[in-house]
Amino acid sequence: MKIKVVNRGRQPLPAYATGQSAGMDLRANISEPVVLHPMERRLIPTGLYIALPPGYEAQVRPRSGLALKHGITVLNAPGTIDADYRGELGVLLINLSAEDFTVNDGERIAQMVIARHEQAEFETVEVLDETERGAGGYGHTGVK
Repeated sequence: MKIKVVNRGRQPLPAYATGQSAGMDLRANISEPVVLHPMERRLIPTGLYIALPPGYEAQVRPRSGLALKHGITVLNAPGTIDADYRGELGVLLINLSAEDFTVNDGERIAQMVIARHEQAEFETVEVLDETERGAGGYGHTGVK
């Protein structure tokens, strides 16, 4: 699949690290370092603008290394970029650690996964069909 992209930043285009990678790294495109204090959230620009084909979305997800080593994650994970959005891609980072974290220009801050999706049409009914699970949720299946 080809995706049109405008790169107004200084960073290379996102690319798959391996032949089996699901996500591509997104990089910070900032003029000076951004310090994220504990529990602080900031929208970090990437300099990228994309045009996805209809029926697709881009999901912005945390990078596991940043989460494990520094407590940095994507606040609205996964963030969704709709096919009709034409603005700059931004990554909403939050620092869940007890220490400051500095985001530097060019740093890999998130990963982006391109995914197919469907649009649903709701049909109003009076009752739903019965299932074995029923209305059980949030720990309903217990510990095994």
